[in-house]
Amino acid sequence: MKVLVVGSGGREHSLVWKITQSAKVDEVFCAPGNAGIADLATCVDIAADDISGLLSFAQDNEIDFTVVGPEAPLAEGIVDIFEKKGLKVFGASKKAAQLEASKAFSKKIMNRYGVPTATGRSFTSYEPAAKYMAEFNGNVVVKADGLAAGKGVIVCSTPKEAEAALKEIMKDKAFGDAGARVVIEERLEGEEVSFLAFTDGKTVLPLPTSQDHKRAFDGDQGLNTGGMGAYSPAPIIDKFMHDKIMKEVMIPTVEGMAKEGIPFKGVLYAGLMIDRDRIKVLEFNARFGDPECQPLMMRVQNDIIDLMEATTDGTLDQHTIDIDERAAVCVVMASGGYPGSYRKGNVIKGLEDAASARDLEVFHAGTALRGNKVVSAGGRVLGVTALGSDIKRAINKAYKAVDKISWTKAFHRTDIGGRALAHLSATARVGIIMGSDSDYETMKGATEILRKFGVPYEFMVASAHRTPFVAAEFAIKARENGLEVIIAAAGHAAHLAGVMAAHTTLPVIGVPVDSSALNGMDALLSTVQMPPGVPVATVAIGKPGAKNAGILAVQILSIGDPVMADLMAEFKKDLAAEVEAKSERLKQKLKFG
Repeated sequence: MKVLVVGSGGREHSLVWKITQSAKVDEVFCAPGNAGIADLATCVDIAADDISGLLSFAQDNEIDFTVVGPEAPLAEGIVDIFEKKGLKVFGASKKAAQLEASKAFSKKIMNRYGVPTATGRSFTSYEPAAKYMAEFNGNVVVKADGLAAGKGVIVCSTPKEAEAALKEIMKDKAFGDAGARVVIEERLEGEEVSFLAFTDGKTVLPLPTSQDHKRAFDGDQGLNTGGMGAYSPAPIIDKFMHDKIMKEVMIPTVEGMAKEGIPFKGVLYAGLMIDRDRIKVLEFNARFGDPECQPLMMRVQNDIIDLMEATTDGTLDQHTIDIDERAAVCVVMASGGYPGSYRKGNVIKGLEDAASARDLEVFHAGTALRGNKVVSAGGRVLGVTALGSDIKRAINKAYKAVDKISWTKAFHRTDIGGRALAHLSATARVGIIMGSDSDYETMKGATEILRKFGVPYEFMVASAHRTPFVAAEFAIKARENGLEVIIAAAGHAAHLAGVMAAHTTLPVIGVPVDSSALNGMDALLSTVQMPPGVPVATVAIGKPGAKNAGILAVQILSIGDPVMADLMAEFKKDLAAEVEAKSERLKQKLKFG
């Protein structure tokens, strides 16, 4: 098979690197490519947005499969044009790529199909936009509607900043035609993450979780960039949040596009803001992220061509993704001045030495060859990407390689992966122990509540009957390990909560799991019938019990936490309002039939 990769950045280098490992591939071309890609593929001097030139090359060279990296050719319809000529191509169609190419279109799709997103509106005139923006007292995000290489988004905190941002986009035309229409949204609080998935328009097959760093400098300071580094996995996305993102964002979006008659095929990238248990979509991209692609390609173990062909052919339901359990971190090295003006042509030193490390790749982004020397040729120049047994080791390996590379006025962030380390070092306050991993579906309600209140928690599987010493040790060390409450869930002869209570002085909440023919009544009796001096709080059977256990745990913690107590008071008000709303709806239904 002959494969053509379109693009010239770090994303395309990592894709070429992965594609060359496919048993199906004999030869790889890249247009236009870069100095690093040239070591793996034949680089062709055709710009990524020269669709007629790319089409002629593909036809003349009998290319079997084309992979489109950047957003611009997708938005211009390269997939539609290639397919009309009978050429197989991986990527979103022109209409589907509107999810990225037009923020107004994306907002319309999200609102129509109930995908959570920020409140906002689009405008083509300055005065109405300024009037609407004033309602937010400066706490807004001003977005150029069209493509702006990841830089057309300005986050504001004051009315002065918001006014300057709107003027920059609409009057000064900093992003050209991309800013002819703007989208103004409420500024969201939380932590930004990336969620990518293959989709053939029907099946959604998620890639490993990842998180990038948009701002230019340490501590998320400076201007937005195309991305200064990324890592995978993202600890903020646990199983509960992963399931929630799939259910509330990815699947509704793909199904919604299909209902619109615009099936989305390719990689769907959701930029998300996570705040405790809440998720909202910041943006959609219609392709692999850069630099997220680099650590993802290091972790995906499949033949990538198999997945891409299945995406194109509509057979993705027959595939799964095999993931390297190790973590991957990409540190971007950039030219001084980026994302503003910068100098090109600086000789890069230390590349061979840096790349000699095991499980490390130096992916080129903005590089070129000058004679036999590699020189800088862009804002983001390199993406040093390493695998490690955990995120800390991957970070250390990547930065060790970064330290070996230099050129005039090169810079990089020194805190890539720091958010992951912060999440991993957070001490759990609630321990959830289950008699079987099959009890997780029952216990999701507890995790939902704990996330809503921002309470760190941990999971453990141990049986009171099959692994009694493991269960007892968990309880004995619970206080020492920082836990303040234990939630124990088990079915049948459910003695797990009792074992916990017998070995700790922490409060224990039991959740009887309805996993037997007696619908949990046996587990209920086993949980509540405790001898004097060994109390276990039991609040309900099954899923309601799990949710109530989470609420009771928060109430216990809130005794010494005023902020959490205030959140609990608001939660109770919301519950009351929900009941009142249901009552009013019923009254209206009975009144009008």
